Amino acid sequence: MIAPDLLTQRIEDSLDTIRPYLEADGGNVRILEVTEEGIVKLEFLGACGNCPMSTMTFKAGVEEAIKKSVPEVKSIEVVNLTT
Repeated sequence: MIAPDLLTQRIEDSLDTIRPYLEADGGNVRILEVTEEGIVKLEFLGACGNCPMSTMTFKAGVEEAIKKSVPEVKSIEVVNLTT
């Protein structure tokens, strides 16, 4: 397994590629935890926390960016995802 700090930094870097789009709509995303099992727990911030489109934003944007850049990640969960 990759060092947790390095893995977290790589996830942050992948999120930085989509943050301008989230921020343009008044939102953002924050890493809460990266487990030893490769599970990433995120929190949507600002407008993303209660946006009806947040599920699509997560699937097409956040999840895609992380899995593309950090294939070691097994799964991604958003603790406050609006469905």
